[in-house]
Amino acid sequence: MSELCANEGKSTVITVDGKDYMRLPIKTHVVTENDKIADVAEKYAKEHMQEGDILFISEKCVACSQKRAVPLTEIHPRPLAKFLCKFVYKSPYGIGLGIPETMEMALRECGTPRLLFAAFISAIGKLLGKRGWFYKVAGYRAESIDGPTPYTLPPYNKCVVLGPENPDKVAAEIAAKIGFRVAIVDVNDLTGKILGASDETLDRELLPRILRDNPLGQSAQQTPMGIIREAK
Repeated sequence: MSELCANEGKSTVITVDGKDYMRLPIKTHVVTENDKIADVAEKYAKEHMQEGDILFISEKCVACSQKRAVPLTEIHPRPLAKFLCKFVYKSPYGIGLGIPETMEMALRECGTPRLLFAAFISAIGKLLGKRGWFYKVAGYRAESIDGPTPYTLPPYNKCVVLGPENPDKVAAEIAAKIGFRVAIVDVNDLTGKILGASDETLDRELLPRILRDNPLGQSAQQTPMGIIREAK
C-alpha cells in the first residue's frame, strides 16, 4: 500500500478551532461515465482508511461518473445564454457560468425564470459594488456547473460538467460500499461547500473549513478524492 502525501504546494495538516486535521489526497485513474463511483472509492480509498476517517470526493468526479459531462460540440447556446453570461463574475479559479455554453446548460438545469431573476439581482448587486448575488439566487445547481479550462484533464477540457445528481444518496451508497462516512464536496481555491453527506453526523459547516485550501488541487494532480483524519 503506497503512502499518501499532500499535493505539491498544499499542506497535509490544517488547524481548525484548535484541532489538527490531516487531508490525504488519493490518486485515481481518470473517472468517466464507464465507472461506478462506489467501485472507484473501494478500489483506491478503502485500503488507506482508518476508524473515524471521512472520505471526501470531488463533485466533478461524481458527476462525470453519472454521464453529466457534456461535450462543447453538443451545446448550442441560445441568444439568452449569450446575454446572461455577461452578468456573471469571472473568477480566476474557474469559468463558472461566464461563457455561453455553461450558461446554456444552467438554463436547462435551473429554468429560464430563475436565471432571469438571478441576472436582475446580479445587476443590482453590481450597482452596489457587490459580487456573487447571481449564484446566490441561481442556486447550487447553477453554481456547481464547471466549464473547460486550460488545466482541466482530458477529455473534460472540452466539456461542460454539471453538478452531480442526488449527492446525498450517492454519498450514502459509497459509504455502504466502503464502510466509512463520505462527503461529496465542491471546493476550489476560493470557497467550499458540501453537496452530499452520507449521514447526519457529518458537519456541513466544519468540513469546508477543513478543506478551505483545496487539498485536492485544481489541475493535473488527478486526485479527485481524499481522506480527512484527525491528527493524533
